[in-house]
Amino acid sequence: MFDGVAKRYDLTNTVISGGQDRYWRWATRRALALRPGERVLDLAAGTGVSTLEFSKSGAWCVAADFSRGMLDAGRFRPVPMVAADGTALPFADDSFDAVTISYGLRNISDPDLALRELLRVTKPGGRLVVAEFSTPVFGPFRTLYMEYLMKALPRVARSVSSNPDAYVYLAESIRAWPTQPQLALRIADAGWSTVKWRNLTGGIVALHRGYKLG
Repeated sequence: MFDGVAKRYDLTNTVISGGQDRYWRWATRRALALRPGERVLDLAAGTGVSTLEFSKSGAWCVAADFSRGMLDAGRFRPVPMVAADGTALPFADDSFDAVTISYGLRNISDPDLALRELLRVTKPGGRLVVAEFSTPVFGPFRTLYMEYLMKALPRVARSVSSNPDAYVYLAESIRAWPTQPQLALRIADAGWSTVKWRNLTGGIVALHRGYKLG
């Protein structure tokens, strides 16, 4: 499915988010608090647009994704790319100072295993940031958002996406995803410590952050 949307994936995301995707990437970079010389894994990186944003910090960032089509669509970006399964990462234990996944955790067959794998490859004291679509906190806004997800988003996708049917699945997966507190509990159950979250755009997106104890 992601191979099928790869060609116009970045454009479609910008259109359906009303340009908020750029702000969300910037906020994720800020949450990671990266320093020059650190090693960072960007899992489910797609075309590497997020990886390129994170590399602005001076950290060494690698894009990893299960979809080779997505990676191929982003080969023009000057970041290293690796085809990888989030449930069996091809990296050694304690390899990265920080790990992150943006809008991809809900698409992994076993999200909890992926969280444990991310923990495994993170150095003691390292951190995780999960950027994911979530649940708007204001009731009337939440109702409008869900209406947009299930009705308007697929229609918008048909006008710009290379595989608009995929966005029906994406809308349904967002609606079925855990709330902010529920996801925080799952991240903690995977072994991450001091898990907190911050809402972006009224809770359309939430940034969850955790740390790996030594």
